[in-house]
Amino acid sequence: MGIGELDREAHVPEGRPKGTAAGPRTLAEALRGRGDDGLAALLRARPDLLGPVPNDLTQLATRAGTRASVVRALERLDRFSLQVAEALAVAPDPAPYPVLLDLFTGGREEPETEAALPGAVALLREQALVWGEDDRLRLVRTARELLAPSPQHPSPTGLGPTVAEATAGMSPGRLQEIVAAAGLPSTHDPVSAVAALTGFFTDRERMGALLDTAPPEALAVLDRLVWGPPYGEVTARPTAPVGWLRDRGLLLPVSPRTMVLPREVALHLRGGRAHRAPEPRAPEVGVVRAYRPQVVDSAAAGQAYAAVATVEELLKSWDHGGPAVLRAGGLAVRDLKRTAAALDVPEPVAAFWLELAYGAGLLASDGEADERYAPTPAYDDWLDQPPAERWARLAGAWLKATRTPGLVGGQDAKGRTLSALGPDLDRAAAPEVRHRVLALLATLPPGAAADPETLLARLRWERPTRGTTTARSTSAPAASVPAPGTDAGTTRAETGAAGPWASEAGAARGTGGTSAPRPAADLRERLARWALRDAELLGITGRGALSTAARALLNLPLDAPAGPAAEGGGVEPEVAAERAAELLEPLLPRPVDHVLLQADLTAVAPGPLLRPLADALAVLADVESKGGATVYRFTPGSVRRALDTGRSASDLHAFLAAHARTPVPQPLAYLIDDVARKHGHLRIGAASAYVRCDDDALLGEILADRRSAPLRLRRLAPTVLAAQTDPSSLLDGLRSMGYAPAAESAEGDVMISRADAHRTPPRTPPAPVPDGPPAPDATLLKAAVHAIRAGDHAATAVRKEPAVPVTTGGLPRTSAAETLATVQAAVMTGSAVWIGYVNAEGAASQRVIAPVRVEGGFVTGYDHTADEVRTYPLHRITGVAELADEEV
Repeated sequence: MGIGELDREAHVPEGRPKGTAAGPRTLAEALRGRGDDGLAALLRARPDLLGPVPNDLTQLATRAGTRASVVRALERLDRFSLQVAEALAVAPDPAPYPVLLDLFTGGREEPETEAALPGAVALLREQALVWGEDDRLRLVRTARELLAPSPQHPSPTGLGPTVAEATAGMSPGRLQEIVAAAGLPSTHDPVSAVAALTGFFTDRERMGALLDTAPPEALAVLDRLVWGPPYGEVTARPTAPVGWLRDRGLLLPVSPRTMVLPREVALHLRGGRAHRAPEPRAPEVGVVRAYRPQVVDSAAAGQAYAAVATVEELLKSWDHGGPAVLRAGGLAVRDLKRTAAALDVPEPVAAFWLELAYGAGLLASDGEADERYAPTPAYDDWLDQPPAERWARLAGAWLKATRTPGLVGGQDAKGRTLSALGPDLDRAAAPEVRHRVLALLATLPPGAAADPETLLARLRWERPTRGTTTARSTSAPAASVPAPGTDAGTTRAETGAAGPWASEAGAARGTGGTSAPRPAADLRERLARWALRDAELLGITGRGALSTAARALLNLPLDAPAGPAAEGGGVEPEVAAERAAELLEPLLPRPVDHVLLQADLTAVAPGPLLRPLADALAVLADVESKGGATVYRFTPGSVRRALDTGRSASDLHAFLAAHARTPVPQPLAYLIDDVARKHGHLRIGAASAYVRCDDDALLGEILADRRSAPLRLRRLAPTVLAAQTDPSSLLDGLRSMGYAPAAESAEGDVMISRADAHRTPPRTPPAPVPDGPPAPDATLLKAAVHAIRAGDHAATAVRKEPAVPVTTGGLPRTSAAETLATVQAAVMTGSAVWIGYVNAEGAASQRVIAPVRVEGGFVTGYDHTADEVRTYPLHRITGVAELADEEV
């Protein structure tokens, strides 16, 4: 859209002078009348207008009217503001405020709507979607084109085209027939005929008299179309009621088989309302149950500790390298199933924990040729932090992550399955939805759990179009009109595509525009449901209510409901995270430094263990069950695992004696000694692989065992066997046969394996995908407003006409001698001049400067456009002109 289309001149009645007395004539002029605070509010609400900063207000107005920017602005309107924009799209242009009000109230008293309408108009005006005074409200042309009805699609209000639009191209004779059938006097031309019909359809008294004579079946057809869609399919031989409507212009043809209900007729049948159900007030978020805040905090703290423990358990199981990375990226389905089984959670929950660890930078691919997932070095730093700080880091990563675990298992646009840790899981709206869900929970009293359905209804009101997938139909949706002999009451109304800003009419299905279910693909609603689930898993909420630590993390009031527009802010995220950790820390269980050993080769940890004890016990025993107390089981394999780390039997005995509150049971002592006695008796190295042992009888036993056949062993010497397999496979094979071999190095030393042996190179967490340009801060807004004002002053300053008015592309063009003389004169008089300037890159611009010095081929002066003193080469100045008003 060009500047001429956007900055069009409004009609000024005769006898009324143009200018401010008649109100702004263009959007640019309306913006020019705003104060700095008004411009800053516009740029804050629509940050896409700042990239880059517009040169002047005319360019800002042009950018505000582009399709992409208008679409984005419409998507961020609440339901009532969007309904106001939709009503303006079907109102006369310009529309006085009383006309707009009547489109909502139908001339009746509705205090709630009347009270909310001025605020909605002010919001649209602030965002430059509406401009003009209240007596001449204008919707930006691009928004009108998107929201107004056309022959291809109905309006989101369910209204169709006007009589003038629907009769465009109709023959004059047919128009006169309609005029005569409606009981109007004939006219001399089509224009007056259309005006007569329009006046007739907008006259409530005459329209009421006409409809009183209509057959009941004809009224039934109108009832089917009145709330949209307004189109009907006409059969080859329409019934008499349909013919009655067609003859009188109450239905007008848009194609040989399609009729439309004109907008004026529909508004009469609706009682003048543009919307069936205006929604001026946001739905309240209901409360399911209220708990004491202490109960909520305790429940949330327990879940927060479980979240930290789950992530730790997940990454510890991948210490030696996790599953392989798929060629297309991500985790294989079978590996996700194994992870879910290991964590004892459903697969969607396992995907959440994986993505949480990945988003926090604790998990990544190692980048090797045989690429696998493994913990990052940041995981070790994370383990060294207190549990409360570890939780705050996980919660902070979740809040800002755009990766969406709920999509795992679904399909992308090409029908490919989306995998955990794979590509295409980013959804830019996810952080905004999460923050808004938690902010709505914060509006409830502390300890109150929200009703999920009312919370979702509130989100739908705040962003009615966000995430929906609708497309405009290439042909008008229609209601089929019955053939002769059928009941006119069986007219079938079908819903067509309602466009990207569908309201209640666009979502209507069946007779009378009955509300239909929302699309299953409503991403915003699914994001909200996932946010509620994930917040409970992570311990941000407890029993459905927001915890105190989470309020601190979001920088919200701790002991009182937040405002309806609650948003975190005011402190840095790091400070908020520290405060949240401080509040959570007293509620977390205290770690213990002991276990209880039992005679059945198990140990019971009566609470969370201290870090060194937990790490050592995890190597020496296998976790059998988890809960309030963790049960560990000692097995030959687990004891051998501890011996592989370099510990001796005496070390293990001493460890258990130091950390057990009960004596070491005899069966456990025997198990350790027995496994230690066998451990390392066999040695495996690389030949391809070999086994050596001082006991040649033991090697003979291995050769005789049928289970060793897959290893393809042969004796090289009395104490050495060679194998046709790699050392690790040989090691696993002999262990599966019940032996306890140890791996050795090329020097013959026993190789010690450690739990933290495999880490990825340093990795940064995945960067969130931005949902449009970031919100500008106060400093940027102030600088941008100042630059736009200065540029607008340069563009709109009144210039004196040069003696020889020669300009090129809007820039002044004067000879070098004239330029030098004019600039020198301005230095002497201290006046400002208008110059055209071309920089070293060839970009042309116009500026207003106050020259203070001219020497050496350069002019130095105060540049009002840039608000600073600058020096310009004279040979790059295309021309100069004096200002008619020298006051800058």
